[in-house]
Amino acid sequence: MSLRGVWQLTNLTLHYCRIGGSSRGMRDFIESELPKFREANPQLNVKVKQKNGHHPVLYGEFVHGNTKEVTVRNEDIAEIQRQINFLRNQYGMPVVKLKTRNRTKRPSIQGMWTPELNL
Repeated sequence: MSLRGVWQLTNLTLHYCRIGGSSRGMRDFIESELPKFREANPQLNVKVKQKNGHHPVLYGEFVHGNTKEVTVRNEDIAEIQRQINFLRNQYGMPVVKLKTRNRTKRPSIQGMWTPELNL
């Protein structure tokens, strides 16, 4: 996804095994869909690395330096395409837990509001 016209995902690295059964979908994706994906996304640097004996993994590197890793073990071509689009459309910032609601040590002297109040 672009933020102010700048795509946030800069590098996408695809790791797969040449002979592993869990990498079958990744090998099929590299052969059939990857050239189309590269043409459709020229702003993205796509690297393919063969790592024998390992499960297939997608690594996304973002503009601000964060990286995300997505395992696509035993996935088909459509699911791998969905995961790649998911990485491409992210900002890459880590998820920050929102703070809880404010609580006070001194509750209201008027009491808690209830819908049954007759004013």
